[in-house]
Amino acid sequence: MSTPREQLHDIGRRRAWLIWIVAVSVYLLAVFHRSSLGVAGLIAAERFDVNGTELAFFTVLQLVVYAGMQIPVGVLLDRFGSRALLIGGLVTMTLAQLAFAFATTFPAAVASRAVLGAGDAMVFVSVLRLVTAWFLVRQGAMMAQLTGQIGQLGSIVAAAPLSLALHSLGWTRTFAGASSIGVLLLVAVLALVKDSPYERVAPVRIKLRALASSVQLVWGNPGTRLGMWSHFTSQFSLTVFALLWGFPFLVKGQGLSTEMAGTLLTVMTGWIVVSGLVLGKLVTRFPFQRSWIVLSIVGAMALVWTVVLLWGGPAPLPLLVVLVCVMGSGGPASMVGFDLARSFTPEESLGRANGLVNIGGFLASLLTMGLIGVILDWREPRGASSYDLADFRVALCAQYVFWAVGATQILRYRRKAIAHLRREHPGAVERMQLGEPFVHPGFNDREGV
Repeated sequence: MSTPREQLHDIGRRRAWLIWIVAVSVYLLAVFHRSSLGVAGLIAAERFDVNGTELAFFTVLQLVVYAGMQIPVGVLLDRFGSRALLIGGLVTMTLAQLAFAFATTFPAAVASRAVLGAGDAMVFVSVLRLVTAWFLVRQGAMMAQLTGQIGQLGSIVAAAPLSLALHSLGWTRTFAGASSIGVLLLVAVLALVKDSPYERVAPVRIKLRALASSVQLVWGNPGTRLGMWSHFTSQFSLTVFALLWGFPFLVKGQGLSTEMAGTLLTVMTGWIVVSGLVLGKLVTRFPFQRSWIVLSIVGAMALVWTVVLLWGGPAPLPLLVVLVCVMGSGGPASMVGFDLARSFTPEESLGRANGLVNIGGFLASLLTMGLIGVILDWREPRGASSYDLADFRVALCAQYVFWAVGATQILRYRRKAIAHLRREHPGAVERMQLGEPFVHPGFNDREGV
């Protein structure tokens, strides 16, 4: 029997909120850095003299690195804790964004965005781990939603304000100034963030030879896969739109001014925050229906995109507002994937589970983003300056493939996950049907089977 650890701070009280504010500020900065190329895409195409496929490669590589880092980051998180990874992520992102500010060639710019993706990969799952440690179970779903949605405020700063800064200050001064924010947050993390409210946190020591089996145990659990496919299906449309193709679609395809396009991206991010609060309450109240909530939002996204793409000419502004709001709801819906993983994973393995879940949405995003770029170049070989609405109509249909695959897998793993809980944790399903949260008691020998 391990000796109980002394609790030094209250859970879910003032110290917890202070730590969360600092941590979520780091995530907000990470989202800003991640989203900055979405607004700067057309300027980047001119600065580095690249076509649509090469422009997409910027963000695709960044997301490849981000997704590829999730399993190692999850293991490191379970081993070293959130504070260490937040520090590593901040240092890496700051240096990468500074390098991007001074990059003048395509290879140099690509390399800096890849390093940025590595730093970004350390942040979000670290913040979620702090939420699990510092807040009560009944607060968990809402706090996870708040984390995701407040972090998305970084997209607001990366929309209209960044666009104005690029035009008034220029490329180098804008991105160099943005990189300096990381230094301030690094000081705050060093001074204020603590991994746990308990005196001692024994890290999970995983030997290299046992790493594969530990990841397999988490991945073999159908609840982890249900969370991953929920994240995969609901997040990518929003990510693709916000990070790369939304701004060109609104300006080149829909004929909007750059100011109006930036405003719509801001509206989308604002709706993410509002819908996240509503969805957080729904998920807390109806834990057994979480997968159906995700599928309902995905269905709404596919429906509104269909109306926009079939519209005879540029869509009216009110319809575009509906589009960005429905897409914005995909952000909170993707957060449900982490809440599902928490129901199927004990705290000591949550870093690995969240890392695996986080791969889903970004894998779908990078595949969709790259496919759209390839289709646009096939339709219009002259480059980004020549894209029109017809080109975007064809290219954006790539989304339907990933919605269909993802929805099928959600239904499949929902059935498997329910059967798993009935077999391994009798009474868990009934508790969730009554609206009560299920706290995982710890893996047994057959948990991953």
